[in-house]
Amino acid sequence: MSEPLEKAPQHELSPDIAGTDGRTLADRVFARLQDDIVRGELLPGTKLGETELATRYGVSRGPLREAIRRLESRKLLERVPHVGTRVASLTLPDLVEIYHVREALEGMAARLAAQHMTDEEIRGLVALLSQHEQQQDLKEDTAYFQREGDLDFHYRIIQGSHNETLIQMLIGGLYHLVRMYRYQFSTVANRPQRALQEHRRIIEALEARDGEMAELLMRRHISRARENIERSTPPGENP
Repeated sequence: MSEPLEKAPQHELSPDIAGTDGRTLADRVFARLQDDIVRGELLPGTKLGETELATRYGVSRGPLREAIRRLESRKLLERVPHVGTRVASLTLPDLVEIYHVREALEGMAARLAAQHMTDEEIRGLVALLSQHEQQQDLKEDTAYFQREGDLDFHYRIIQGSHNETLIQMLIGGLYHLVRMYRYQFSTVANRPQRALQEHRRIIEALEARDGEMAELLMRRHISRARENIERSTPPGENP
């Protein structure tokens, strides 16, 4: 026999969770919790208790548990024996290793995108960057937040490679966990605007259908991000 549903905490839902956009409550809790993890409001390694999360978001444990399961499948949360659920974390050597792989594979994706993206797809990428430019934190050069999927510059280019094996390798694995570190290290001084300029130059190479230049610029972009991580992490500490 299934357990009875628990009553929701007696306070209002967070405004973004209480929306009427057609998504289920579990969908909205999932989106809010994911954003809080990516933005660093819930730091890597933080232990998450269901009671505290239910109170934080003003929801019952049913939709919360569904959201947690989905975040575990995206590798943003992990269950640790005798500890419970916590925000996933990578060691600095693991993260640097992943960035070396990203540099090679996303460079290849950019080269293929220059060959295979349609004109419409490239125009969509230009429009996306225009949307990013309107973000207040990016204007202030304090952070560069990109939502997942089609709202993410890197995701669009990976999809634009039209190479299913490459897409699965880059998006089907650690995409969401790496996205969290991408955002949190974007808050380093002067990095947001520099990253935006690097994105612009990559688009210029795509528009010119210059695959060699697109690959070079993407590799350089990711290499600089990796160097930024290494400079920003004190010796002996994890990011």
